[in-house]
Amino acid sequence: MHISRVDLNLFTVFEAIYTEGSVTRASQKLNLTQPAISHALNRLRQMFDDPLFVRQGHAMVSTPLARSIIDPIRRSLRSLEVTLNGVHAFDPASTQKRFNLALRDVLESTILPPLMLRIRKHAPQVDLAASHVERRELETELAAGTLDAAIDVLLPLSSDIMHTRIYQDSTVVVARRGHPDIGGSLDLDTYLKQDHILASSRRRGLGLEDFELSRFGVERRVQLRCQHYFAACRVVSQTDMLLTMPGRYAHVANEQFGNQILPFPLDVPAFDVFLYWHANVDGDPANVWLREQIMQSAQD
Repeated sequence: MHISRVDLNLFTVFEAIYTEGSVTRASQKLNLTQPAISHALNRLRQMFDDPLFVRQGHAMVSTPLARSIIDPIRRSLRSLEVTLNGVHAFDPASTQKRFNLALRDVLESTILPPLMLRIRKHAPQVDLAASHVERRELETELAAGTLDAAIDVLLPLSSDIMHTRIYQDSTVVVARRGHPDIGGSLDLDTYLKQDHILASSRRRGLGLEDFELSRFGVERRVQLRCQHYFAACRVVSQTDMLLTMPGRYAHVANEQFGNQILPFPLDVPAFDVFLYWHANVDGDPANVWLREQIMQSAQD
């Protein structure tokens, strides 16, 4: 089928239905009526000779054919959008735009304050939406353009995803002031004698610090496993338990608690934090500007 015989708007509808999982939400996203979306879907079904989406309850579930073509269609739509946007230079002082950024909650408190200071100063009409995205979905969302950028540790992604290191962080240990065994310094024996908190969104499994300890043939006792570092820091302030966590966030989360922040008692390498974006937007003026703001904010 020659492309001159295809209405390219149909692919925009296809991507919207796939992303939203609903004709109703796709119509809202594209600002079209539901009958218009349904008509476009019927044309797509005829073109591909496949139902593409099958209704299950309130959701539209994609067929195997739809799942096999979504990535190249998303890449093509994103590439075309970048080409059109690149015709005009991005003017942060006057442009109204919304950027979508993926990062984990442990990074929000350190990245967002300096980033929003820069955005509010240089781009008052620019909005930013930060959200948690599962790592297995990161590449797909960057390719689709539903994410403009992501910040995370080093991840095994394809060559379509570009990345650069924005800062390096260390592992620290948090203890309450007045801890009977810890007064400004911490050795490994003292560390191992204490009860510990592990902050993790996973229900089971070891923390990174436990893997480091195992390399030296030792282990600790985790008495509390919780979801968030902030809650763990509060528990630390009221008990003699220890918390091991990233250094940058430790200084932010413990401002109101006054806990001690001490080096991890093993010689472990610092870990890197990276900025990710899709190759399709590498030269997009708006995305280039966003990446510059993020990198500068990380240094701030």
